[in-house]
Amino acid sequence: MKTVLLSTAYLAPVEYYMQLNNAERVIIEKTDHYVKQTYRNRCIIATTNGLQTLSIPVVKPDFHKCYTKDMRIADHGSWRHLHWNAIVSAYSSTPFFEYYTDDFRPFYEYKYKFLFDFNEQLRELICRLLDIYPDISYSSCYVINSRTGEMDLREVIHPKKESRITNFKPYYQVFESKYGFQSNLSIIDLLFNMGPETILYL
Repeated sequence: MKTVLLSTAYLAPVEYYMQLNNAERVIIEKTDHYVKQTYRNRCIIATTNGLQTLSIPVVKPDFHKCYTKDMRIADHGSWRHLHWNAIVSAYSSTPFFEYYTDDFRPFYEYKYKFLFDFNEQLRELICRLLDIYPDISYSSCYVINSRTGEMDLREVIHPKKESRITNFKPYYQVFESKYGFQSNLSIIDLLFNMGPETILYL
């Protein structure tokens, strides 16, 4: 498969990890201008009340445009407490939540300064739990048009755009009887529900 270009993402959706698992090489963009309302600072989980978006608050930059790598996490709103409580409430009854909870909890106790660093440390943890080790590098400068042999998914994997993957196979979900199968949620939905079998799904 080609080299894949991806944006950074907070607890990215399943299709993002499909790319990480299947690409020969991955370039994660860090020199793009930060864009609001993307997976850069949000994820989508399944709860007893339906889908819920968790958004990390960021510090508004002093200037009009800010590189994603320089975007700081805001401390207001007790977001760490709220996110972790939402995750516990949504997934505590899943088969593998207790198995992984000690891996994820520290991310909601330690205060990270930069969004990019927080996202990447979470991604590294998830890749390790999945036992996948993609060949990852980071952009040194922003390139508008991808080069030959590169698949540019930086703005394609997006919460407001249709997924490129149209045939997600259903897997066990706690609230499926209530809402039906909900595809392409945050990778933690797949991980907490399927555990070690997650890699087979990807």
